[in-house]
Amino acid sequence: MIRIALLSAAVVLTGCSAAQQDDLTRRAAKNAIRPVLEQRLPGVPVEPATDCIIDNANSKQLLALATDAVTGPTASTAEIVTNILAKPETLTCLATKGLPVLLK
Repeated sequence: MIRIALLSAAVVLTGCSAAQQDDLTRRAAKNAIRPVLEQRLPGVPVEPATDCIIDNANSKQLLALATDAVTGPTASTAEIVTNILAKPETLTCLATKGLPVLLK
C-alpha cells in the first residue's frame, strides 16, 4: 500500500516542473509537520511554526517529511521536526513570525 502511494506520488511529480515539484513537496511536508507540532508544542501557532520549519529544512528533510505525509507521522517525523526546530535560523523565524501571532 505504501509502495503504491509513493509510486503514485513519483508519477505525479514526474510531469511537474521543478517549481511545481518543490511546491507539492512543501505542501505534503506541512501535512506531516502539523500533527507533530500540535502534539509536542500545544498552544504554538501551527501555521507560522510550520512555515518556519519548511523554510529551514533541507531537501532531504523535506522529502522525508513529504513521504511521512503519505504514510502518516512517525517517530522519524518527530525527530526531523525537532532537528529543524533546533536550528538557530528556525528559532529566529519562530521569534519573528510565531511570537507576534501569540501576542495578538
